[in-house]
Formats: sequence, C-alpha cells, structure tokens
Amino acid sequence: MFTISRETQFCYGHRLLHHPGRCRRLHGHNGRVRILLSAPLNTQGMVLDFGEIRETFERWIDENLDHHTLLEEGDPLVEALRQAGEEVVVMASSPTAENIAHMLFEKAQNLGLPVVEVSIWETPKCRATYRE
Repeated sequence: MFTISRETQFCYGHRLLHHPGRCRRLHGHNGRVRILLSAPLNTQGMVLDFGEIRETFERWIDENLDHHTLLEEGDPLVEALRQAGEEVVVMASSPTAENIAHMLFEKAQNLGLPVVEVSIWETPKCRATYRE
C-alpha cells in the first residue's frame, strides 16, 4: 500500500465556549492541515493526483472554512455574528483542533478520498490528528 500527503493552510476564528482559560475568548489561528491518503497505485502509478486533492479537499476548505468563524452549536455569538454579516460555521461540538481534524476527515471521506488521517496545527507547536 502506498501513502501520500498534502498540506494546506487556512485562517479561522473560534472560541471554546466552556474552556476555563483564554481560549474561551474569540480568537483566530493560521491553521495548517495535512491530509494523508492511502491506496494501491492507480493505472498512472499514483495513489491520487495531488491536483485532485487541491480541487476537492482544499477547495472545500477555501470555500467553507477559510476566514470563517467556527462556533459550537448554542453559542450566543452565532446569531450576532451572522447579523453582522460574518461567515459562521456551526459545529455540533466545541471547535477544538481535535474536532476540526475529525470534521475534515469526514469531509475527505465524503469527497471520496482514501483518507487515513487528517492533522491540523492551530499553532506551529500544537497539532491534533484524527484517524479511524
């Protein structure tokens, strides 16, 4: 079995509503995402063309997460930000790096990619990874 990976970046805001520390405040990150794919080689000798990852997974991130605010369902800021014309993504759970990695993993699966794991760095030193 072969594996490939590709990295991309996106900017996002969030807050962890029930966090006891500073992360309960609205703040932003320059996130870095790495997707790891695994499959037998296709007839072209590839797991998948890197351009296909860019055109599916990265395009989805650019259109749906980049420069958006990720908030937990029930956060009182959701409606206020939407009324102010801001792009808000409402997650069923707290928008931690772990939950964002899980969301991106599921999105990659839904896009038909042979995803093995997704990692997100919310800072250069802090990374969360999801794999099944």
